[in-house]
This record gives sequence, structure tokens and C-alpha cells, in this order.
Amino acid sequence: MKKFLKNRKAKGFTLVELLIVLIIIGILAGALLLVAGAGTDKANATKIVSNLRSAKAAALMAYADANGAWSPVSSDAMRAYLDDSTDRSKLSVVSTDSSGTTIVWVLYSDDIAGGVEEKLEALQKSGVPIWKTAGTTPASYDSGNAVYMRVN
Repeated sequence: MKKFLKNRKAKGFTLVELLIVLIIIGILAGALLLVAGAGTDKANATKIVSNLRSAKAAALMAYADANGAWSPVSSDAMRAYLDDSTDRSKLSVVSTDSSGTTIVWVLYSDDIAGGVEEKLEALQKSGVPIWKTAGTTPASYDSGNAVYMRVN
């Protein structure tokens, strides 16, 4: 046995050592992908809220240009005030009438599902003023394709 160890020259790694290293790298990569996936959902939810806030500011500027009248404020009028980085195709203005008072909402419509929906619900619970429907009270995110933010 001593003769065998003495004659062996360490020129590389054994197959077992290489397999162990590959298994460890695979475990670490899998854990990293799980963490990165959760971060992506939160980033998408934050982007949606940011787009809603930009649309709200644009709707308020269109309202000011219309001399304080909500009726001419439309998606087209609002889009003139949005910067180029905002995805305008998913934003629109919705108005509801509640006991003679017009309530204006900006709407972000997209396929909101999975982790993004959960993150939006968490943002709503933390105090971000977003709604599931254009109503007078917030609704929880059980399903749907749109998020609303009240303008006035």
C-alpha cells in the first residue's frame, strides 16, 4: 500500500472529488434561482405600482389643462404627459359615478398572476393605495387582470 501511494503522482482530481464539487455547485445554483425568482416578482409588482403613479400624475396634469373638468380627461390626453419609458398600451383612465360624484381611476391591465399577484397584495396591505376593482373600498387580489389607483 505504501508503495502504491508513493508511486502515485497527484496530477489531477479523482472522479469522486469532481462529482462532489459538481453536486455542491448544482445545489448552490438551485438556491440562487429560487431567490432570484422571488425578486423578479417583487420587481414586476413595483414596476406596476410605479406605472400607476406615473399615470395618476399624468391624469392630474390633463385635469389641470382641462381647467378643472374631469370629462375631457381620457387615456389619449393622459398619454401626452407620460414619459417614453412607461408602457402606455397597458394604462387607461376609468371613471365611475358614485352618488353624483365622478371618481377617476387609472387602470393597469395586464395578465397579473402568480407571484406578482401575491406581491401586489402584500404592497396593498403595506399601505400602497391600489385596488382590485374600481369601487369605493379596496378588494383583495384573489384573481384578475387589472390594478386600479384612484386619482381624485
